[in-house]
Amino acid sequence: MQWIGKAVGGVIGLMAGGPVGAAIGVVVGHQFDSNSGPGVTGRPGVGGAAGTSATLIGERFFRTTFQVMGHVAKADGRVSEQEIQAARAVMSELRLQPAQVQVAIACFTEGKAPQFALHSALNTLYRACGGRPDLMRAFVEIQMRSALMGNDLQTSARGVLQNIAARLGLGAMEFAHIEAVLRMRRSSSGSPGGAAPMDEEARLAQAYKVLECTPQNSNEELSLAYRRQLSRHHPDKLKANGLPDSMIEHAKQRTQQIIEAWELVRERRGI
Repeated sequence: MQWIGKAVGGVIGLMAGGPVGAAIGVVVGHQFDSNSGPGVTGRPGVGGAAGTSATLIGERFFRTTFQVMGHVAKADGRVSEQEIQAARAVMSELRLQPAQVQVAIACFTEGKAPQFALHSALNTLYRACGGRPDLMRAFVEIQMRSALMGNDLQTSARGVLQNIAARLGLGAMEFAHIEAVLRMRRSSSGSPGGAAPMDEEARLAQAYKVLECTPQNSNEELSLAYRRQLSRHHPDKLKANGLPDSMIEHAKQRTQQIIEAWELVRERRGI
């Protein structure tokens, strides 16, 4: 199933900025299919994944993505037409072929079934990916993107997704940061989901969240936070720490958003 690597590359590429990023990810995903390498051990208490091939990792990532997407959509007891369209929008932006779409739909259906074992699926994903924070974060971002388009991350979906993020090693602050960045992206790009453009004050509030600060922070604290965020998400640094090539464009996009948030705050404060 060599198309799986292309699909997972596209999933991650999608996070770099819509169809163009997805296309880049699909190309990189081909390399993911063509090269298999040793995995790394899973987190303590979950099990190891030594020897897991890149192809198997990609297949697990792809299937679990759409299973969990279905589970999150069913969080309030029903899956609305808008939530179905949100899932299909992700498939469309990935430019999945008909056979791939059928697999994704089947996985989505599995995930919304009452007997779907969420924790087991997440543990298997974590083991297969060796608990790599970059892959876990990308996974949560994809789920949040679909949930924002589907129901604007309403209470039931939010609670389920927060638990998923925590189980994959993401804290509450990182969860809030991901949400702020995705909402900022949706409001500025007019992406699917009907997000209305933010007014200036709302954009400013989101910019503070992107920087992980509040209006109460001093100018010096804001400047330090800006530099800290740039360092944390700088593509070269992340690549040196093991970030796959398929996520470099995503890292560049995130860096640009940090810069834009800083520029907005700096302008309003007259720094």
